[in-house]
Amino acid sequence: MSRLSGLALGAALAAALAAGCGSDQSPPSQEAPDSAAPTVATTSSAPTTTSTTTSTTTPPTTTTSTTTTTSTTTTSTTTSTSTTTTTTTTTTTTLPPPPPTVTAPDPVPIPDIEGWELVWHDEFDGDAIDLTNWTYDIGGWGWGNGEAQYYTSRPQNARVENGLLVIEAHQEKYENSYYTSARMLTKGLREFQYGRFEARLKVPSGAGLWPAFWMLGAHFDRHSDDPQNHWPFVGEIDIMEYVGREPDLILGTIHGPGYAGAVGLTRWNRQDYLIADDYHTYAVEWDYEGITWFYDGEPYYTLTRDATGNREWVFDHEFFMILNLAVGGQFPGPIALDLEFPVALYVDHVRVWQPVAETAEETS
Repeated sequence: MSRLSGLALGAALAAALAAGCGSDQSPPSQEAPDSAAPTVATTSSAPTTTSTTTSTTTPPTTTTSTTTTTSTTTTSTTTSTSTTTTTTTTTTTTLPPPPPTVTAPDPVPIPDIEGWELVWHDEFDGDAIDLTNWTYDIGGWGWGNGEAQYYTSRPQNARVENGLLVIEAHQEKYENSYYTSARMLTKGLREFQYGRFEARLKVPSGAGLWPAFWMLGAHFDRHSDDPQNHWPFVGEIDIMEYVGREPDLILGTIHGPGYAGAVGLTRWNRQDYLIADDYHTYAVEWDYEGITWFYDGEPYYTLTRDATGNREWVFDHEFFMILNLAVGGQFPGPIALDLEFPVALYVDHVRVWQPVAETAEETS
């Protein structure tokens, strides 16, 4: 994801997005080297549309009914009346309704793709996140883009539910942040050089939200003394980025040395409907010759290795995958004050194919 390194670039890009300008503007990457201060909400502008899953817990309702019985006895020889009053109290407790269950979409069978072999996939059909596939980034330092969320490994922020990976953002005070979310990655666990990388996702809507499916070079290490292990020298492939204030737009981008941040090589892919209303499939096919981006099976952008000119093409080594939901920051802009939390990125599956000839060579 392309990164903006300063407020001036952030303002320029925001203006370009709002105007719907051409396809050579690049979004900021979530691995920018500087640590910008988190963005706080400063406007009350609402998103164009809102499609939010909200869980509401209703406290138990207690109903009390009182019955009063009065009896009177009178004796004719004495002027005396005795009255007895009996009070019966009945308490009925109404339990709150159960929280709404996440509804998974109709499953998509794994297809046979001519010339390709499925080498890894996660369908999220178990009871918990498979830790042989996924690990977590933790922290709330802004992630170089002024993002507002604190990434955690709590089930409130990342869990498997009803056949889906749910990455959920909450508005809450946690550590030094006022929002929480999750950033899942396959670093050190599932890393690949070349192939077809695909995820079926349902993004959340709302101004200030920034979900993404992307990849970084496997040797990435932000704490390394060797700058070649830092971003953008390791390379970044953004398979899908979505900003909630642009509800009909997704982006595909690469970043490398000399073409990172606001000058990353990118393509805007606008639709004539609201992307957050349904599940969509996002993919890239990547080989030695270049990278092609797909949206719901249709290619919309191709970059060949000569697209970087005299700048280094840094996409000939293993990469790992990342799924995350950022809140706020220089690229998605201020968080809408009327945005209802929690909001969630739903992941139906992640699948990786490689060319049959290549996998046969590796096996031999």
